[in-house]
Amino acid sequence: MSHSFLRGAFLAGAALVALSTSAMAADATLTIESWRNDDLKIWQDTIIPAFEKSHPGIKVVFSPSTPTEYNAALNAKLEGGTAGDLISCRPFDASLALFQKGYLAPVTDLKGMDTFSDVAKSAWITDDGKTLFCVPMASVIHGFLYNKDVFDAEGLTPPKTEAEFFALLDKIKAKGEVAPLDIGTKDQWEAATMGFQNIGPNLWKGEEGRKALIAGKEKFTDKPYVQAFEELAKWKPYLPDGYEAQAYPDSQNLFTLGRAAIYPAGSWDIAAFNAQADFKMGAFPPPVEKAGDKCYISDHTDIALGLNTKSKNPEAAKAFLEWVASPEFADIYSNALPGFYSLSNHPVTVKDPVAAEFLSWRKSCESSIRNSYQILSRGTPNLENELWNVSAQVLNGTMTAQQAADSIQKGLDSWYKPAAK
Repeated sequence: MSHSFLRGAFLAGAALVALSTSAMAADATLTIESWRNDDLKIWQDTIIPAFEKSHPGIKVVFSPSTPTEYNAALNAKLEGGTAGDLISCRPFDASLALFQKGYLAPVTDLKGMDTFSDVAKSAWITDDGKTLFCVPMASVIHGFLYNKDVFDAEGLTPPKTEAEFFALLDKIKAKGEVAPLDIGTKDQWEAATMGFQNIGPNLWKGEEGRKALIAGKEKFTDKPYVQAFEELAKWKPYLPDGYEAQAYPDSQNLFTLGRAAIYPAGSWDIAAFNAQADFKMGAFPPPVEKAGDKCYISDHTDIALGLNTKSKNPEAAKAFLEWVASPEFADIYSNALPGFYSLSNHPVTVKDPVAAEFLSWRKSCESSIRNSYQILSRGTPNLENELWNVSAQVLNGTMTAQQAADSIQKGLDSWYKPAAK
Protein backbone atom coordinates (compact mmCIF):
# COMPACT_ATOMS: atom_id res chain seq x y z
CA MET A 1 0.00 0.00 0.00
CA SER A 2 1.52 3.30 -1.08
CA HIS A 3 2.41 6.09 1.31
CA SER A 4 0.32 8.56 -0.72
CA PHE A 5 -2.76 6.29 -0.44
CA LEU A 6 -2.40 6.06 3.33
CA ARG A 7 -1.96 9.82 3.58
CA GLY A 8 -5.07 10.37 1.43
CA ALA A 9 -7.11 7.94 3.53
CA PHE A 10 -5.95 9.68 6.73
CA LEU A 11 -6.93 13.12 5.40
CA ALA A 12 -10.32 11.82 4.27
CA GLY A 13 -10.89 10.31 7.71
CA ALA A 14 -9.83 13.53 9.41
CA ALA A 15 -12.25 15.46 7.24
CA LEU A 16 -15.07 13.12 8.24
CA VAL A 17 -14.22 13.57 11.93
CA ALA A 18 -14.14 17.35 11.49
CA LEU A 19 -17.48 17.24 9.67
CA SER A 20 -19.12 15.14 12.38
CA THR A 21 -17.68 17.40 15.09
CA SER A 22 -19.11 20.52 13.46
CA ALA A 23 -22.46 18.76 13.00
CA MET A 24 -22.52 17.94 16.71
CA ALA A 25 -21.66 21.54 17.54
CA ALA A 26 -24.70 22.68 15.57
CA ASP A 27 -26.96 20.30 17.51
CA ALA A 28 -26.99 22.06 20.88
CA THR A 29 -29.38 21.35 23.75
CA LEU A 30 -30.12 24.26 26.09
CA THR A 31 -31.54 23.90 29.59
CA ILE A 32 -33.51 26.75 31.19
CA GLU A 33 -33.59 27.09 34.98
CA SER A 34 -36.75 28.76 36.37
CA TRP A 35 -39.01 29.10 39.42
CA ARG A 36 -42.17 29.32 37.27
CA ASN A 37 -43.11 25.64 37.51
CA ASP A 38 -46.74 26.55 36.73
CA ASP A 39 -45.57 27.60 33.24
CA LEU A 40 -44.03 24.23 32.31
CA LYS A 41 -46.79 23.18 29.87
CA ILE A 42 -46.84 26.61 28.17
CA TRP A 43 -43.09 26.46 27.58
CA GLN A 44 -43.26 22.88 26.31
CA ASP A 45 -46.32 23.30 24.09
CA THR A 46 -46.03 26.90 22.84
CA ILE A 47 -42.84 28.84 23.53
CA ILE A 48 -40.13 26.23 22.87
CA PRO A 49 -41.68 24.83 19.64
CA ALA A 50 -41.83 28.37 18.22
CA PHE A 51 -38.12 28.90 18.91
CA GLU A 52 -37.05 25.47 17.63
CA LYS A 53 -38.99 25.97 14.40
CA SER A 54 -36.92 29.04 13.52
CA HIS A 55 -33.67 27.68 15.01
CA PRO A 56 -33.17 24.11 13.71
CA GLY A 57 -30.27 22.39 15.46
CA ILE A 58 -31.00 23.93 18.87
CA LYS A 59 -33.15 21.97 21.31
CA VAL A 60 -34.49 23.57 24.49
CA VAL A 61 -35.47 21.95 27.80
CA PHE A 62 -37.43 23.95 30.40
CA SER A 63 -36.42 22.64 33.83
CA PRO A 64 -38.15 24.54 36.68
CA SER A 65 -37.80 24.20 40.46
CA THR A 66 -40.55 25.02 42.96
CA PRO A 67 -40.64 28.81 43.62
CA THR A 68 -39.71 28.59 47.30
CA GLU A 69 -36.70 26.34 46.60
CA TYR A 70 -35.44 28.03 43.43
CA ASN A 71 -32.88 30.43 44.91
CA ALA A 72 -31.20 27.77 47.07
CA ALA A 73 -31.35 25.07 44.37
CA LEU A 74 -29.97 27.41 41.72
CA ASN A 75 -27.10 28.59 43.92
CA ALA A 76 -26.16 24.99 44.68
CA LYS A 77 -26.18 24.09 40.97
CA LEU A 78 -24.14 27.15 40.02
CA GLU A 79 -21.57 26.43 42.74
CA GLY A 80 -21.38 22.79 41.62
CA GLY A 81 -21.14 23.63 37.94
CA THR A 82 -24.35 21.77 37.06
CA ALA A 83 -26.74 24.67 36.36
CA GLY A 84 -28.49 25.02 33.00
CA ASP A 85 -27.37 27.27 30.15
CA LEU A 86 -30.06 29.89 30.73
CA ILE A 87 -31.00 31.23 34.15
CA SER A 88 -34.37 32.81 34.97
CA CYS A 89 -33.53 36.00 36.86
CA ARG A 90 -35.53 37.41 39.75
CA PRO A 91 -35.55 41.22 39.85
CA PHE A 92 -32.77 43.25 41.48
CA ASP A 93 -30.51 42.06 44.28
CA ALA A 94 -30.75 38.24 43.99
CA SER A 95 -29.67 38.34 40.34
CA LEU A 96 -27.16 41.15 40.89
CA ALA A 97 -25.44 38.93 43.47
CA LEU A 98 -25.21 36.10 40.90
CA PHE A 99 -23.60 38.48 38.40
CA GLN A 100 -21.15 39.78 41.01
CA LYS A 101 -20.14 36.18 41.80
CA GLY A 102 -19.38 35.60 38.11
CA TYR A 103 -22.28 33.25 37.39
CA LEU A 104 -24.10 35.48 34.87
CA ALA A 105 -22.52 36.85 31.68
CA PRO A 106 -23.01 40.48 30.60
CA VAL A 107 -25.70 40.86 27.91
CA THR A 108 -25.37 44.62 27.36
CA ASP A 109 -24.30 44.30 23.70
CA LEU A 110 -26.70 41.50 22.75
CA LYS A 111 -28.80 42.14 19.64
CA GLY A 112 -32.25 43.49 20.58
CA MET A 113 -31.33 45.05 23.93
CA ASP A 114 -32.20 48.47 22.52
CA THR A 115 -35.88 47.44 22.48
CA PHE A 116 -36.08 47.70 26.28
CA SER A 117 -36.71 50.95 28.18
CA ASP A 118 -34.64 52.12 31.16
CA VAL A 119 -37.47 51.05 33.49
CA ALA A 120 -37.51 47.57 31.91
CA LYS A 121 -33.74 47.25 32.33
CA SER A 122 -33.62 48.67 35.86
CA ALA A 123 -34.10 45.32 37.62
CA TRP A 124 -31.13 43.65 35.90
CA ILE A 125 -28.46 46.33 35.62
CA THR A 126 -25.46 47.21 37.79
CA ASP A 127 -25.81 50.14 40.17
CA ASP A 128 -23.67 52.31 37.89
CA GLY A 129 -26.14 51.66 35.04
CA LYS A 130 -23.42 50.32 32.72
CA THR A 131 -23.82 46.54 32.58
CA LEU A 132 -26.93 44.47 31.90
CA PHE A 133 -26.78 40.87 33.12
CA CYS A 134 -30.24 39.50 32.15
CA VAL A 135 -32.60 40.02 29.21
CA PRO A 136 -35.93 41.41 30.55
CA MET A 137 -38.87 39.10 29.88
CA ALA A 138 -42.02 40.26 31.62
CA SER A 139 -43.64 42.63 34.07
CA VAL A 140 -46.88 42.63 36.03
CA ILE A 141 -49.13 45.68 36.21
CA HIS A 142 -51.15 46.94 39.19
CA GLY A 143 -54.65 48.36 39.17
CA PHE A 144 -58.16 47.34 40.18
CA LEU A 145 -60.34 44.50 38.91
CA TYR A 146 -64.10 44.83 39.23
CA ASN A 147 -67.21 42.70 38.90
CA LYS A 148 -69.00 43.98 35.78
CA ASP A 149 -72.30 42.38 36.82
CA VAL A 150 -72.33 44.42 40.05
CA PHE A 151 -71.39 47.60 38.20
CA ASP A 152 -73.96 47.08 35.42
CA ALA A 153 -76.78 46.28 37.85
CA GLU A 154 -76.20 49.57 39.67
CA GLY A 155 -75.26 51.67 36.64
CA LEU A 156 -71.77 52.24 38.05
CA THR A 157 -68.76 53.35 36.00
CA PRO A 158 -65.04 53.00 36.76
CA PRO A 159 -63.66 56.02 38.66
CA LYS A 160 -61.01 58.32 37.25
CA THR A 161 -60.24 60.41 40.35
CA GLU A 162 -59.75 59.67 44.04
CA ALA A 163 -63.03 61.49 44.88
CA GLU A 164 -64.93 59.40 42.31
CA PHE A 165 -63.35 56.24 43.73
CA PHE A 166 -64.62 56.86 47.26
CA ALA A 167 -68.05 58.04 45.99
CA LEU A 168 -68.29 54.73 44.14
CA LEU A 169 -67.35 52.76 47.26
CA ASP A 170 -70.02 54.68 49.22
CA LYS A 171 -72.70 53.69 46.68
CA ILE A 172 -71.75 50.01 46.82
CA LYS A 173 -71.60 50.09 50.63
CA ALA A 174 -75.04 51.78 50.87
CA LYS A 175 -76.54 49.00 48.76
CA GLY A 176 -75.14 46.50 51.28
CA GLU A 177 -75.11 43.42 49.06
CA VAL A 178 -71.36 42.89 48.50
CA ALA A 179 -68.11 44.12 50.03
CA PRO A 180 -67.07 47.27 48.17
CA LEU A 181 -63.32 46.56 48.35
CA ASP A 182 -61.71 43.13 48.69
CA ILE A 183 -58.34 42.91 50.44
CA GLY A 184 -57.22 41.29 53.70
CA THR A 185 -54.35 41.99 56.06
CA LYS A 186 -53.51 38.58 57.51
CA ASP A 187 -50.65 37.95 55.05
CA GLN A 188 -49.58 41.64 55.11
CA TRP A 189 -47.85 41.71 51.70
CA GLU A 190 -51.07 42.49 49.77
CA ALA A 191 -51.58 45.67 51.83
CA ALA A 192 -48.24 46.99 50.58
CA THR A 193 -48.12 45.42 47.11
CA MET A 194 -51.74 45.85 45.96
CA GLY A 195 -52.42 48.79 48.28
CA PHE A 196 -49.57 51.22 48.97
CA GLN A 197 -47.52 50.41 45.82
CA ASN A 198 -50.67 50.43 43.66
CA ILE A 199 -52.02 53.89 44.51
CA GLY A 200 -48.71 55.50 45.51
CA PRO A 201 -47.02 56.16 42.13
CA ASN A 202 -49.71 58.76 41.23
CA LEU A 203 -48.72 60.68 44.37
CA TRP A 204 -44.92 60.41 44.27
CA LYS A 205 -44.81 60.70 40.44
CA GLY A 206 -43.54 57.22 39.67
CA GLU A 207 -39.85 57.02 38.79
CA GLU A 208 -39.24 60.63 39.81
CA GLY A 209 -40.14 59.84 43.42
CA ARG A 210 -38.59 56.38 43.46
CA LYS A 211 -35.23 57.67 42.27
CA ALA A 212 -35.42 60.63 44.66
CA LEU A 213 -35.72 58.21 47.60
CA ILE A 214 -32.60 56.34 46.45
CA ALA A 215 -30.72 59.63 46.02
CA GLY A 216 -31.79 60.82 49.48
CA LYS A 217 -33.57 63.84 47.98
CA GLU A 218 -36.93 62.63 49.30
CA LYS A 219 -37.96 60.72 52.40
CA PHE A 220 -40.94 58.53 53.27
CA THR A 221 -41.96 61.28 55.71
CA ASP A 222 -42.50 63.68 52.79
CA LYS A 223 -46.05 64.57 51.74
CA PRO A 224 -46.56 62.14 48.78
CA TYR A 225 -45.70 59.06 50.87
CA VAL A 226 -47.72 60.11 53.92
CA GLN A 227 -50.58 60.87 51.52
CA ALA A 228 -50.40 57.34 50.09
CA PHE A 229 -50.75 55.91 53.60
CA GLU A 230 -53.62 58.33 54.31
CA GLU A 231 -55.49 57.17 51.23
CA LEU A 232 -54.86 53.54 52.18
CA ALA A 233 -56.31 54.22 55.66
CA LYS A 234 -59.52 55.47 54.01
CA TRP A 235 -60.12 51.97 52.58
CA LYS A 236 -60.90 50.52 56.04
CA PRO A 237 -64.72 51.14 56.13
CA TYR A 238 -65.18 49.43 52.76
CA LEU A 239 -63.36 46.17 53.49
CA PRO A 240 -65.08 42.80 54.09
CA ASP A 241 -66.14 41.82 57.61
CA GLY A 242 -63.21 40.18 59.40
CA TYR A 243 -60.67 41.33 56.80
CA GLU A 244 -57.96 41.32 59.49
CA ALA A 245 -58.09 37.49 59.43
CA GLN A 246 -58.45 37.32 55.63
CA ALA A 247 -55.50 35.71 53.80
CA TYR A 248 -54.65 36.18 50.13
CA PRO A 249 -56.48 33.00 48.96
CA ASP A 250 -59.53 34.14 50.97
CA SER A 251 -59.57 37.45 49.07
CA GLN A 252 -59.30 35.61 45.76
CA ASN A 253 -62.20 33.32 46.69
CA LEU A 254 -64.37 36.19 47.91
CA PHE A 255 -63.99 38.00 44.58
CA THR A 256 -64.47 34.97 42.32
CA LEU A 257 -67.60 33.98 44.29
CA GLY A 258 -69.11 37.38 43.44
CA ARG A 259 -69.15 38.61 47.04
CA ALA A 260 -66.99 41.71 46.43
CA ALA A 261 -67.23 44.48 43.84
CA ILE A 262 -63.63 45.69 43.50
CA TYR A 263 -60.35 43.82 43.96
CA PRO A 264 -57.05 45.76 44.30
CA ALA A 265 -55.04 43.69 41.89
CA GLY A 266 -51.89 42.50 40.31
CA SER A 267 -52.35 41.39 36.71
CA TRP A 268 -50.99 37.94 37.64
CA ASP A 269 -54.44 37.14 39.06
CA ILE A 270 -56.19 37.47 35.68
CA ALA A 271 -55.68 33.92 34.43
CA ALA A 272 -56.82 32.33 37.70
CA PHE A 273 -59.89 34.58 37.91
CA ASN A 274 -60.78 33.84 34.27
CA ALA A 275 -60.90 30.15 35.18
CA GLN A 276 -62.88 30.58 38.42
CA ALA A 277 -65.25 33.56 38.10
CA ASP A 278 -68.64 33.13 36.38
CA PHE A 279 -69.07 36.89 35.83
CA LYS A 280 -67.41 39.32 33.45
CA MET A 281 -64.50 41.30 34.83
CA GLY A 282 -63.33 44.81 34.07
CA ALA A 283 -60.28 46.75 35.17
CA PHE A 284 -59.38 50.37 35.89
CA PRO A 285 -56.03 52.04 36.71
CA PRO A 286 -55.30 53.67 40.07
CA PRO A 287 -57.42 56.86 40.18
CA VAL A 288 -55.49 60.14 40.02
CA GLU A 289 -55.76 62.76 42.76
CA LYS A 290 -57.70 65.24 40.59
CA ALA A 291 -58.96 65.44 37.02
CA GLY A 292 -56.25 66.27 34.50
CA ASP A 293 -53.37 64.92 36.61
CA LYS A 294 -50.78 62.78 34.84
CA CYS A 295 -51.20 59.10 35.71
CA TYR A 296 -48.54 56.63 36.81
CA ILE A 297 -48.78 52.84 37.07
CA SER A 298 -46.77 50.20 38.87
CA ASP A 299 -45.54 48.21 35.87
CA HIS A 300 -43.30 46.00 37.92
CA THR A 301 -40.33 44.15 36.46
CA ASP A 302 -40.82 40.49 37.37
CA ILE A 303 -38.73 38.02 35.37
CA ALA A 304 -35.72 38.00 33.00
CA LEU A 305 -33.35 35.47 31.46
CA GLY A 306 -29.57 35.36 31.87
CA LEU A 307 -26.63 33.41 30.40
CA ASN A 308 -24.71 31.03 32.65
CA THR A 309 -21.02 31.87 32.23
CA LYS A 310 -20.28 28.10 32.40
CA SER A 311 -22.73 27.23 29.59
CA LYS A 312 -21.31 24.63 27.21
CA ASN A 313 -23.44 26.14 24.41
CA PRO A 314 -22.89 29.92 24.72
CA GLU A 315 -23.61 30.74 21.07
CA ALA A 316 -26.88 28.77 21.06
CA ALA A 317 -27.82 30.37 24.40
CA LYS A 318 -27.15 33.84 22.94
CA ALA A 319 -29.39 32.96 19.98
CA PHE A 320 -32.18 32.11 22.43
CA LEU A 321 -31.68 35.36 24.38
CA GLU A 322 -31.78 37.39 21.17
CA TRP A 323 -35.05 35.64 20.31
CA VAL A 324 -36.40 36.61 23.78
CA ALA A 325 -35.82 40.25 22.70
CA SER A 326 -37.77 39.69 19.46
CA PRO A 327 -41.34 40.70 18.47
CA GLU A 328 -42.25 37.01 18.07
CA PHE A 329 -41.41 36.17 21.68
CA ALA A 330 -43.17 39.30 22.98
CA ASP A 331 -46.39 38.25 21.26
CA ILE A 332 -46.24 34.56 22.24
CA TYR A 333 -45.34 35.18 25.90
CA SER A 334 -47.89 37.95 26.50
CA ASN A 335 -50.74 35.83 25.11
CA ALA A 336 -49.71 32.47 26.57
CA LEU A 337 -49.61 34.03 30.04
CA PRO A 338 -52.35 36.71 30.33
CA GLY A 339 -51.28 39.33 32.88
CA PHE A 340 -47.55 38.85 32.27
CA TYR A 341 -46.41 41.48 29.79
CA SER A 342 -43.37 41.53 27.56
CA LEU A 343 -40.98 44.26 28.71
CA SER A 344 -39.82 45.07 25.18
CA ASN A 345 -41.15 48.02 23.20
CA HIS A 346 -42.50 45.79 20.42
CA PRO A 347 -46.23 46.39 19.84
CA VAL A 348 -48.19 43.38 21.06
CA THR A 349 -51.85 42.57 20.52
CA VAL A 350 -52.98 40.94 23.76
CA LYS A 351 -56.06 38.84 23.06
CA ASP A 352 -57.41 38.53 26.61
CA PRO A 353 -59.67 41.61 27.07
CA VAL A 354 -58.88 42.22 30.76
CA ALA A 355 -55.13 41.71 30.25
CA ALA A 356 -55.36 44.05 27.24
CA GLU A 357 -57.04 46.70 29.41
CA PHE A 358 -54.15 46.64 31.90
CA LEU A 359 -51.63 46.84 29.06
CA SER A 360 -53.39 49.81 27.45
CA TRP A 361 -52.52 51.98 30.46
CA ARG A 362 -48.89 52.05 29.29
CA LYS A 363 -50.00 54.36 26.45
CA SER A 364 -51.55 56.99 28.71
CA CYS A 365 -49.64 56.56 31.99
CA GLU A 366 -45.95 56.51 32.90
CA SER A 367 -44.56 53.19 34.14
CA SER A 368 -42.73 52.82 37.43
CA ILE A 369 -41.72 49.95 39.70
CA ARG A 370 -42.22 49.30 43.42
CA ASN A 371 -40.05 51.78 45.30
CA SER A 372 -38.75 49.22 47.79
CA TYR A 373 -37.11 46.87 45.30
CA GLN A 374 -33.96 48.58 44.03
CA ILE A 375 -31.14 49.19 46.55
CA LEU A 376 -33.45 50.21 49.44
CA SER A 377 -34.13 46.66 50.67
CA ARG A 378 -30.51 45.55 51.00
CA GLY A 379 -30.18 46.36 54.70
CA THR A 380 -31.82 45.57 58.03
CA PRO A 381 -34.60 46.30 58.71
CA ASN A 382 -35.65 45.23 55.22
CA LEU A 383 -37.73 48.00 53.63
CA GLU A 384 -39.98 45.66 51.66
CA ASN A 385 -40.93 43.62 54.73
CA GLU A 386 -41.35 46.77 56.83
CA LEU A 387 -43.77 48.19 54.24
CA TRP A 388 -45.82 44.99 54.45
CA ASN A 389 -46.13 45.40 58.20
CA VAL A 390 -46.97 49.11 58.38
CA SER A 391 -49.35 49.00 55.39
CA ALA A 392 -51.32 46.22 57.08
CA GLN A 393 -51.38 48.20 60.34
CA VAL A 394 -52.62 51.30 58.50
CA LEU A 395 -55.46 49.25 56.97
CA ASN A 396 -56.22 47.75 60.39
CA GLY A 397 -56.34 51.22 61.98
CA THR A 398 -53.62 50.32 64.50
CA MET A 399 -51.14 52.82 63.03
CA THR A 400 -51.69 56.28 61.56
CA ALA A 401 -50.32 57.31 58.17
CA GLN A 402 -47.76 59.59 59.84
CA GLN A 403 -46.67 56.85 62.25
CA ALA A 404 -46.22 54.45 59.31
CA ALA A 405 -44.11 56.97 57.39
CA ASP A 406 -42.02 57.79 60.50
CA SER A 407 -41.42 54.09 61.18
CA ILE A 408 -40.34 53.36 57.60
CA GLN A 409 -37.96 56.32 57.42
CA LYS A 410 -36.45 55.56 60.81
CA GLY A 411 -35.68 52.00 59.71
CA LEU A 412 -34.15 53.21 56.46
CA ASP A 413 -32.07 55.89 58.19
CA SER A 414 -30.60 53.26 60.52
CA TRP A 415 -28.61 51.64 57.70
CA TYR A 416 -29.04 53.44 54.37
CA LYS A 417 -26.71 56.29 53.46
CA PRO A 418 -27.38 57.66 49.94
CA ALA A 419 -24.33 57.75 47.70
CA ALA A 420 -22.71 61.19 47.57
CA LYS A 421 -23.52 62.96 44.34
